[in-house]
Amino acid sequence: MLDVWVILLRLVQYAGAVVLLGAPLFLLYGLREANGLTLGWPRRLLIFASAMVAVSAGAALVAQTAVMAGSISEGLKPSSLGFMITGTSLGPAFLIRSGVAALALVVLTFVRPSRLVWILVSLAGLVVSASFAWTGHGAATEGAGHYPHLMAAILHSYGAAVWLGALVVLLILTLGHKASPAADRTLYQALHGFSGVGTASVAVLVLSGLVNSWFMVGPDRLAGLFTTPYGLLLAVKVALFGLMLALAAANRFHLTPSLANALADPWALTQAISRLKRSLVLETLFALALLCAVAVMGTLAPVSAMDMAM
Repeated sequence: MLDVWVILLRLVQYAGAVVLLGAPLFLLYGLREANGLTLGWPRRLLIFASAMVAVSAGAALVAQTAVMAGSISEGLKPSSLGFMITGTSLGPAFLIRSGVAALALVVLTFVRPSRLVWILVSLAGLVVSASFAWTGHGAATEGAGHYPHLMAAILHSYGAAVWLGALVVLLILTLGHKASPAADRTLYQALHGFSGVGTASVAVLVLSGLVNSWFMVGPDRLAGLFTTPYGLLLAVKVALFGLMLALAAANRFHLTPSLANALADPWALTQAISRLKRSLVLETLFALALLCAVAVMGTLAPVSAMDMAM
């Protein structure tokens, strides 16, 4: 049961982290005219995301300590928590993640939204996203491959957060869209603004994913993709990524141009936005499933030579 809580708390942290980094960045580059300052919901979204990360990271510290100590009661003891914080790399990462998210929460709550606030929250998102790699499989690689693997893991976290955080903003914009010339142009500009950054995010994800896979699986252990829990989840993750990539490509090369062409035709615009909503909802569901797979993978050992021997 404790392992289930660890996975669920990891999932909540991932979800909050992608919003904390990807959403404010998108407000800066995807909605350049106003940076989302005229909209009320981005601030509320980011407050919710930062609170999610701050609380879930603190709870995850206790849950992980309880797993290592053998029970919740043992995990709550100051001595157990103290050892987790001072004797492992997990404890400090949880504290940094929670503390940085809490600082972002304070800024978002008490400071009026501005470009500077979005930049500060984005910086907090960078730290939070990187902290997952500090304690993940990338940080566990020893020898000459330690830093290349760690850097690839950090870049992978950044690429995912930029893409998925923007996806959340686009989904909210689309689902809450109310037809008007200004709102129609804003939606199109948001979609168009993400096109270049989205392509760059995909490139980062693919390249960093290949590096991670080299260290985690390697060419001599490819058969383990279908014989071990980690390998099966990795295969599922790649499949979900492929489905998301196909939808993202359709959005960029078909749905977004269709929306641009339909701006002067109310009936065609309604149809274009309806198709866009369906695509973004489906892409978001795939993204959530992918985060679930990653949350479970973080608790499993990668494919090893021993697995192959068995």
